[in-house]
Amino acid sequence: MNKPAAIYARVSSDRQKENQTIASQTAALKQYAETHGYLVPAEWVFEDDGYSGASLIRPGLETMRDLAAQGQIEAALVYAPDRLSRKYAYQVLLAEEFARCGVSIVFLKSPRGETPEDQLLVQFQGMIAEYERAQIAERTRRGKRHKAQQGVVNVLGAAPYGYRYVKKNDNAEAYYEVNETEAEIIRMMFHAYTQQGLSISAIARLLNERRIPTRTGNARWERPTIWGILRNPAYQGKACFGKTELRPRQRITRRLRQRDRLPSRNGVSHERPRQDWIEIPVPALVSEDTFKLAQEQLQRNKHHSPRRTIEPTLLQGILVCQQCGYALYRTSAETSKRKLYYYRCLGSDAYRHLKGAVCRNRPIRQDYLDELVWTEIIRLLDDPALIQGEITRRMEVARNADPLKQREQALQYQHRRLHNHIERLVTAYQEELITLAELRQRLPNLRKQQLAIESEIRSLEMASEDQSRYLRLAETLSEFRGKLRARAETLDAVERQKILRLVVQEILVGSDTIRIRHAIPIVDSGPTGHDTPAAPTRPGGGSGSGSYLLRMGSPKEASRHFLNGRSHPSLSKEGTSAFPSVVFNAP
Repeated sequence: MNKPAAIYARVSSDRQKENQTIASQTAALKQYAETHGYLVPAEWVFEDDGYSGASLIRPGLETMRDLAAQGQIEAALVYAPDRLSRKYAYQVLLAEEFARCGVSIVFLKSPRGETPEDQLLVQFQGMIAEYERAQIAERTRRGKRHKAQQGVVNVLGAAPYGYRYVKKNDNAEAYYEVNETEAEIIRMMFHAYTQQGLSISAIARLLNERRIPTRTGNARWERPTIWGILRNPAYQGKACFGKTELRPRQRITRRLRQRDRLPSRNGVSHERPRQDWIEIPVPALVSEDTFKLAQEQLQRNKHHSPRRTIEPTLLQGILVCQQCGYALYRTSAETSKRKLYYYRCLGSDAYRHLKGAVCRNRPIRQDYLDELVWTEIIRLLDDPALIQGEITRRMEVARNADPLKQREQALQYQHRRLHNHIERLVTAYQEELITLAELRQRLPNLRKQQLAIESEIRSLEMASEDQSRYLRLAETLSEFRGKLRARAETLDAVERQKILRLVVQEILVGSDTIRIRHAIPIVDSGPTGHDTPAAPTRPGGGSGSGSYLLRMGSPKEASRHFLNGRSHPSLSKEGTSAFPSVVFNAP
């Protein structure tokens, strides 16, 4: 009587799939089952395509283990021990599990394991397979790292959007060649994000509306794709190796739960520290300044993300408690007549912290503080000397230290060197020092490198034009101030937010002072000079008084602060030289 058995085969790489090694495993196992009296139904032939032997989470293996636990099979036919698992510990675990269920594991390419000597040999084979796998992985990693340190592009694999990957040959190493059609799309993305102020979603919609094809040509532009392009350092001429590493999956997302089975790989890519990246020079599509500006904008968007905000406020995301360092959020309190809104420190909420509140800073009225800060920002932007001085300073810095010029000089040198090399080859052919076949073999690669350098030089020239156009703000400065002054009182919260975040880094709220950290150096004279407290006027006109409820508190408490000269916080200004790389556009 034939014994019921199951067949298990596995391959872990795409190359093995293409070579059909899994089919050869299955065919050999079926032939073995027929000649040795095993009954294997078609539904009991399990194949795991593309699953690593270092993991036990494989659909075919899981089903075969279930059959063994249910007592439906008496034998499991496997081609070799490393097909069952590449880890010796997993092999022992599975062998013991199948033995408890009365199922014998039969390896086609190893002893059956009936005697202690055979079992020892199987264990040695498992240990050797595990050792070989670890050795190959480590050698591959070290080899790729060494190549990356030498600036070889091979370790990067496929070229990102905007480039073509030119393979290595006998005369030249692999390199990235600029695809001018795609490169224009990349430059348009960076320009739209950094200069026009479009969001990532808006850029994706714009590309889809214009029917601009993706790399594959049959997919839509999605936000994660745009986000990845804006963060890719290759577009500034510095492709990086070792940016990510594979770590165990931290959580099972909804997408994974909705699948019919668990993911084949229980690991996800995590970004490594920036100092561990290895830079490899490639042709730049945008300037370094444009790329840095995009990274700053990504960081600001991450910090100022509205998330679940129902009603936006002017100072959302930039208020910081001076006492504890926590952010302030908006809350409300209802009186008998109306509803008042306040900014409250997260550290003052006892329920958020294990040992109670960590800050005693009291809430502050939203409407009064918003108008107070907005009035100060309008006064700041209405000073033409202040803005013009910063623009002049930035133009001087751009003239004196332009990184684009250095890169352009290096490219011009490489271009002349390639041109001379091509001329020498032609001369050698004319003097019959080399054959026509040798000339045809070596000349195309040199031509491709020359075209790639010429493309990068054109990109740098366009970047220089964009930079000079960006710095010429003096012509539109007076027009911007006039429009801002005319519409300052009619702008909504979202429009005011955009203007405020251009010139304010953060606002520190203390118990008695409000410190505005501007992004423009402030050189002021008079009672409201640099870092000098100044009493703000009461919103709506008039000066501060004891009834000025900037803080929430009882009438007695407000009167006591008024008698002590602290009826409301004072205002101080603090400037920095880190002027953000943005263009002031009239709202």
